[in-house]
Amino acid sequence: MQSRTKRKHMIDFLFPTALFFVFALSALTVILIAARIYQSTTENSSLNYTSRTSLSYISEKVHQNDVDGGITLSSFGGCDALIIKQSVGEDTYYTYIYADDKELKELFIKEDVNADVSSGRKILDIEDFSLEQISDNLLKISCTDQNGQTASAIIGVRGT
Repeated sequence: MQSRTKRKHMIDFLFPTALFFVFALSALTVILIAARIYQSTTENSSLNYTSRTSLSYISEKVHQNDVDGGITLSSFGGCDALIIKQSVGEDTYYTYIYADDKELKELFIKEDVNADVSSGRKILDIEDFSLEQISDNLLKISCTDQNGQTASAIIGVRGT
């Protein structure tokens, strides 16, 4: 009988090595693409945080306190303001939401108490804030954050 000796060829080494490098390159490419997508998503998320958060906050405040005649737009200390009227027992309170010195502010005070715009509590830093009465039952609120991203919301109210 003839003994067979297995001869090693160069391809026996090159094929697994090439396959490993193709796999490694593919894995690296997938990781880089995923990292770029994640970075883009977090940047967009942070850019829209301020304007969307402020609109969500205001919308929720309006919906929580939406009684007939409880929501009005007016001026407060020279600033456009959303005014929410609330009755607690026999006392009447007002919540003013307005922009002052590039800050969205909220002020909760009892009726007949004098206060100025600097008394409000800061909610968020913003660039611009506008309120508009579209119709008897619709308010349009727009907010621009410090990055120039503008978001708007139209809120339905029961009565103004």
